[in-house]
Amino acid sequence: MERLDKFLCDSGAGTRSQVKALVKAGRIQVDGVSERDPGRKIDPLIQCVTLDGQRLGGWRRVVLLLNKPAGFVTATEDATQKTVMELLPPAYRGLDLKPVGRLDKETEGLLLFTNDGELLHRLISPKKQVPKVYYARHEGQAEPADVAAFAEGLTLRDGTQCLPAKLEPLGPGESLITVCEGKYHQVRRMMASRNMTVSYLERRQEGGLSLGDLPRGQTRELTQAQIQTLEG
Repeated sequence: MERLDKFLCDSGAGTRSQVKALVKAGRIQVDGVSERDPGRKIDPLIQCVTLDGQRLGGWRRVVLLLNKPAGFVTATEDATQKTVMELLPPAYRGLDLKPVGRLDKETEGLLLFTNDGELLHRLISPKKQVPKVYYARHEGQAEPADVAAFAEGLTLRDGTQCLPAKLEPLGPGESLITVCEGKYHQVRRMMASRNMTVSYLERRQEGGLSLGDLPRGQTRELTQAQIQTLEG
């Protein structure tokens, strides 16, 4: 048994306050009868709940992939800046999705969202060693000594110790960086510690996922098979 308002939120009908308004307005029916008590206990496996006559299915695990543009902060809300939540399609905004880790405001590329708290923590835990691949444009050129320093595990200028990472020079001012953790502004700070200031940063892969041909600012929902690859 669970509360009707929680079931409605998990079904994507809206936020807690929005679904309460739907119930009060008589738009929710339980087994064909209008229900005006958002706190009523229901059994979703037995009872039929509808919104304006359309049956609702309850909670389902969702993982959404966004190709993040610059100019948005990775947060569920912010009083002064645009957040990545504004880029989610309306159909997903009532599903309690949360960003998986962070991309800073000016970093672009692959950002995941999920309503599965266990999966979220698994993906952001350094212990799980989920690789994340970034493309960087930067000052100077990465040299063999820089590649070796990344592989050993850098100590940043403030004393922060990083896990071993992979630095792949692509040519003057371009590199791929693979890390398995997500410290604050980590890739930019790692490159700066080797005197290579980053001017552009894009996350291209996370685990077995890549951006593919997804346009900047757009999203796609992962299939259950793709989600299973993230679970390892």
